[in-house]
Amino acid sequence: MRKAQKHQIEDFIQLLNEAHDEIKRAVEQKRSEIAIDLLEQCQEGAIRIGEMIEESEGEGFVTVSFLENYCELSYQLHEELIENKGISANSIYKKLNKLLLKIEYSVKNDIKVRLEIAFLPYKASMWDSLESIWMAADADPECDAYVVPIPYYERNANRSLGTYHYEGDEMPDYVPVTHYDSYHLEERRPDIIYIHNPYDQGNFVTSVDPRYYSVELKKYTDMLIYVPYYATSGGMSEGQSLCRAYIHVNYIIIQSEKYKKFFDPLIPQEKLLPLGSPKFDKVIRLCDNLPEPPAEWKEKMQGKKVYFFNTSIGGMLGNTELFLKKMEYVFHCFKGREDACLLWRPHPLLESTFDSMRKEFKPFYDKLKQYFLENELGIYDTTPDMDKTIALCDAYIGDSASSVVSMFGITGKPIFILNNNINTLPKEDDWRGEIIRGLYYLDTDEWMITQGNHLYHSIKGDYQYNYYCKLSDYSNGRYYIRAFEIAGRIYVCPGNARDILVIKDKQVEKRIPLNVDIEQVGAFGGAIHSGTYLFILPYKASSIIKYDTVNESVEYISGINEIFIADIQGERRVGGYCIWKDYLLLGSPLDDRVIAININTNQVQLLSIGTKKKYGSLVMFVDGEDVWILPYNGGVIVRWNPETGIAREYSELPEKFQCINAVGIPGYQERPFYSLAFDMKYVYVAPYCGNMFLRIDKMSGEVEEWLPSQKLKESVKDGYFAAAVNGYFIKRSNESNEDRYCYFSLAERKVYEVNLGENIWTEIPIEFDPKELQAKEAGFCEISEWLQYACEENAFSSLDGFLKGEIKGAEFNKERQIKAYRAITANSDGMSGETIHDFACKKLSEKGENLYEKSDYLWYF
Repeated sequence: MRKAQKHQIEDFIQLLNEAHDEIKRAVEQKRSEIAIDLLEQCQEGAIRIGEMIEESEGEGFVTVSFLENYCELSYQLHEELIENKGISANSIYKKLNKLLLKIEYSVKNDIKVRLEIAFLPYKASMWDSLESIWMAADADPECDAYVVPIPYYERNANRSLGTYHYEGDEMPDYVPVTHYDSYHLEERRPDIIYIHNPYDQGNFVTSVDPRYYSVELKKYTDMLIYVPYYATSGGMSEGQSLCRAYIHVNYIIIQSEKYKKFFDPLIPQEKLLPLGSPKFDKVIRLCDNLPEPPAEWKEKMQGKKVYFFNTSIGGMLGNTELFLKKMEYVFHCFKGREDACLLWRPHPLLESTFDSMRKEFKPFYDKLKQYFLENELGIYDTTPDMDKTIALCDAYIGDSASSVVSMFGITGKPIFILNNNINTLPKEDDWRGEIIRGLYYLDTDEWMITQGNHLYHSIKGDYQYNYYCKLSDYSNGRYYIRAFEIAGRIYVCPGNARDILVIKDKQVEKRIPLNVDIEQVGAFGGAIHSGTYLFILPYKASSIIKYDTVNESVEYISGINEIFIADIQGERRVGGYCIWKDYLLLGSPLDDRVIAININTNQVQLLSIGTKKKYGSLVMFVDGEDVWILPYNGGVIVRWNPETGIAREYSELPEKFQCINAVGIPGYQERPFYSLAFDMKYVYVAPYCGNMFLRIDKMSGEVEEWLPSQKLKESVKDGYFAAAVNGYFIKRSNESNEDRYCYFSLAERKVYEVNLGENIWTEIPIEFDPKELQAKEAGFCEISEWLQYACEENAFSSLDGFLKGEIKGAEFNKERQIKAYRAITANSDGMSGETIHDFACKKLSEKGENLYEKSDYLWYF
């Protein structure tokens, strides 16, 4: 019998108990007409219960005989009351209760509950997130499991529902499918429903049929469980921290305990069940029992190493143009190879995402797809079962932010993470683009943190760098971003790490632990120091961290993010900041507000610059008593004296000035400027998106074009030299402690000392020992908390090198990889689905709650 039916019967028995009390009371009060009516209803209700039990358990079931006796007794008592035979109230009560106790005992012990469990996948390719739970339920003799694929729609550009899809016919042939039209939730009311879509109406690309939104499903089940359609290599996107379905489901399955911290505080912790991922169950099972490849694949795979090429939605949306160039580069790397087979499996929603969100790029994608197919470059995989494909492949190449990475990880197959910026083979000095990531506006240039979390030292501050020490066991992830030397020690500030490092004599002397309330990538965005204080500025963390290098105290200054950080159309923007006198100034990226924090007392003030319009603060620079502010929006440079409150705006730009990256948007002026340099008379402005350098006369306010005598590159050399801006001024001190300026060409990774007055530019070489760098290259290793083990594409480890087995650094180690990925998932032995099923059934029996309101069956009385 269904659990809900048994609860209904148990609740009705309780109502019979209450009715017996009323019958006794009515007889005692000589109101026999009430007692007669109640006995009639008791008899009718018992008959209905008997019918329900016979329908479920069959004719002749033991409880039914007790119910028949109860009906006979009710009839006899009914007749005796009509004939006024003087039967006592106690006698009636005892006789009814004696039989009812037998019925109650029989219902409790003789009727066994069968749970009905419904699985509602919408994408056949995502069925692996539910399959092992279904297998456990299907094998459970006390459960009836139904797989009911539900329809979904592609969204039109205006977000209305577009093309209808139903993938029930694409499910594995060993899975019995029930069509959604023949499974009526309002009638079946399954005890448990499993879903793998958490978005309801919140997805911009697709939508399940609104009838199957979680808020609707919740009406028809005791337990609604969301199982993620993805697995993770250690991180989770912000978009997964709070989805619409989380509010309505009873439980959310998570991969392990560590992922609880990724979820929004609105989600109760008891909803989060760290029981592993059914996706791992399936891929482990298939790798242990390799499936037969499709006939049309066999010839292409024979005698070759098969590389799974993953093109994800996240990678495409990040920078669509680079994504497409990367696809083209990968295709060319594999073309004509006799030892390698490229198996290309696009994300199942990739093309619909192009149609709905990147329509202008869809023709280029279609052309690349046609090129791949017509030239027979490999296998184009559109099969619904990705796990079979993984089992048949030897290695992974693609983005890091994909479930597929973790599935290759848990099965011990090599993972090569592609860099979408790279679309050429590395040249001799392309390592410069990756090692030299940038220089800071105020710095001594003695210390540089490079990829691999290595610290390099230039003893004279002359850009001649040598290896100093390693900062982290992880090879990447921007764990540390900046180093300051104070009183003979080097203090290394975190980007993603949760501590400050104190370095002395080429080793970590001490780690200063920090309370960091963010588990995702991007805790901190910058660091600055004043005297003996370090200030570490948030990006996703909730507080500024202040560290006193003298007394080694850590303080947290909170409440500034709502002004200092803003999300604008999906982009997180951080305001400009600087040290002005005894204050740390933090600008708003939205308007003219500035937070002023006294660096000694931590007292916080909120100031307003008082500009005519709200430009937002991109960067701030100090020149004497003044703070100069470059805007996020609009071609206005502001000169502000925080002490007097006087602000002057410079907006009369040369007629030919424009932002060069805004083709087709008239008047567009976002991020026009990036950095400033000063002398006694002028302010020199280096552009961000602007098409020229500017010079401002401090006295007259006149703004004119300034032409650097040095011919600067206007675009990066290649993808190894990735840069958002061509370059910027940096401020340094000479031997006499006088200000001097350099220009760091990010496009070239070169430094030029600049005599501003005479417009003389002199290159200062930045030097590393390439052999030393190569010796420190990580190869296959633990990348970060968010990518457990892999090899990342760079100038020393190219895709071509990976195919040839010529990766620099550590060689692939299968056991090390499996150990790393098993550390971040519960039930990594392939038993997640069974554990989830056992938990849900046990919890349901403990819960003892009935979905149906008593009003549904009170009609019996």
